[in-house]
Amino acid sequence: MNYAIVLRLLSYILYCEAALLLLPAMASLIYGEWMVLGVFLLTAALSAVAGALLHRIKPKSQIFYMREGFATTALCWLLISVVGAVPFVLTGSIPNPVDAMFETVSGFTTTGGSILTEVESLPHGILFWRSFASWIGGMGVLIFTLAFLPKVGGRTQVLVQAESPGPVASKLVPKTAMSSRILYCIYIVFTAAETIALRIAGMPWFDAITTTFATVCTGGLSVRNLSIASYNLPACEIIITVFMLLCSLNFAVFFLVITGRLRQALGSDELKFFLLAVVLAVVVVFGNILPLYDTAGHAFRDAWFQVASIVSTTGFATTDFALWPVLPQLILLLLMFLGGCAGSTAGGIKASRILLMLRCAHRSLRRLIHPRSVKVVKLDGKPVDEDTLNTVFVFFLCFMGVLGLACLVVCLDGFSLTTSFTATLTCLSNTGPGLEAVGPMGNFSAFSALSKWVLSAAMLIGRLEIFPILILLLPSTWRKD
Repeated sequence: MNYAIVLRLLSYILYCEAALLLLPAMASLIYGEWMVLGVFLLTAALSAVAGALLHRIKPKSQIFYMREGFATTALCWLLISVVGAVPFVLTGSIPNPVDAMFETVSGFTTTGGSILTEVESLPHGILFWRSFASWIGGMGVLIFTLAFLPKVGGRTQVLVQAESPGPVASKLVPKTAMSSRILYCIYIVFTAAETIALRIAGMPWFDAITTTFATVCTGGLSVRNLSIASYNLPACEIIITVFMLLCSLNFAVFFLVITGRLRQALGSDELKFFLLAVVLAVVVVFGNILPLYDTAGHAFRDAWFQVASIVSTTGFATTDFALWPVLPQLILLLLMFLGGCAGSTAGGIKASRILLMLRCAHRSLRRLIHPRSVKVVKLDGKPVDEDTLNTVFVFFLCFMGVLGLACLVVCLDGFSLTTSFTATLTCLSNTGPGLEAVGPMGNFSAFSALSKWVLSAAMLIGRLEIFPILILLLPSTWRKD
């Protein structure tokens, strides 16, 4: 393990977080929240000083490999969460450090679960930081760092592979830093477009900005107690639905469209599988909830919105779907497992992994009938190597294992199985709301400190797609070469 290069990389992360903390400080300045302004400036200064101290460590070699990449990724997300929780505690918005850590991890991992029972009374600076943290976490903290501070050592693609969601990391252009900038440019364009659209549709500027942050990152942390339902603006609901679905697609698809390769973009197997799943889910949910509504239009709007919210793992709500019939709830539960596409800001197992497992299952069934047949699993017309397929199945096994173990701990709190299971699943898949006590109108405040720590760990494990966090637990990871 090259400890020096890991610490050097963490110093850049602290520098970045110090700079990012200045934006909620500006929001506090605009709204005249002087104490909150001071807290953000103090936290930014402490982060910068800590970064400077770590930066004094001189690595003998700039080269790092997968082991260092995974360790750096996991430690960086732990570090930004700890620093990000400080403003919540010092301002008194969330005085309990455990609760503050849960809220911060939920933000950075774009989960959207909250321990807060009332958010509208919080200072604007805190609300801005809560949403902005989600926006940073949506595309990835390390990807952000590589986009704007590219000279952080050799083999930076290793960091992208460790942080990027999906079985295979997309590299848009040969240079990693340039790929990161392209991704963030697309991300920023989506952010600007949705903000303007929501403002035109009737949202106040502050609400439009923070809601956009929570939408494009598929985070779902609203600045209103009743989430999107509080606005009662159908135009805003449609805009948010469109952007939730857009941001749950692989951003490489948008790059192909921009560069004139529309046919290649539309030919993506994962894209077609994901859109088919969304359409089928909307049809089934709409058909089952229609008797509960006065008009078909209202039922369709709620069905479309909630399916988009759950499959994109955003977690916004326009209605309490915990009161829907069992079948629509089951559909939403399955969508929590599915999640969005690889290379998106969405959580979950990812559509590409589910598709690959289905094609592997089909291949195995064919081999039972035709033992001598040779069938290659393909994705987008290209063969998928066996190592990648094995990694997909290992990921699924680890996902289910972490889900089971975390659920066992959460069950100690004495809540119902539905509450305990969906609370764990929604944290691991970075969705936000679950069912019953953790439904769209509930929250996580009633859970014990132990459960909150476990659920916070589940959010980090889910966002980093399991391997970086699990690798931290291996003794061989920390063995010095």
